[in-house]
Amino acid sequence: MQRESFGELLGQLVSHSASLVRDEVKLAKQEMLEELLSFKSGAITLVIGAALVWIALLTLCAAVVMGLSAFMGPGMAALATGAGLAVIGGVIAFVGFRQLKKTTLKPEMSIRSLKEDKGWPKEMR
Repeated sequence: MQRESFGELLGQLVSHSASLVRDEVKLAKQEMLEELLSFKSGAITLVIGAALVWIALLTLCAAVVMGLSAFMGPGMAALATGAGLAVIGGVIAFVGFRQLKKTTLKPEMSIRSLKEDKGWPKEMR
């Protein structure tokens, strides 16, 4: 049975350590990419909802103007349209907000893996 020299063992340790660090960085990048994609989706939904709410507010303003000036049916129609858009926009904005709230821009799995596997002091875990 042939024993490896200390230098060879040290070289293997350095090589494996470098490989482990590269793998951990790769995992952290992948995790961050997934979180950013989730954040992007929530942000787009929130913007769409906010745009619909803005349109609803403009429509409601038009309804108030029409209602005050005419006291007739067209104002009530604009008021119903604006209220409907406000409800739809509010629901979409709420869904987008919930998606954003779930998103954390921190590589949780990588941090957990580093803390559990690498012998960190207990107070840092």
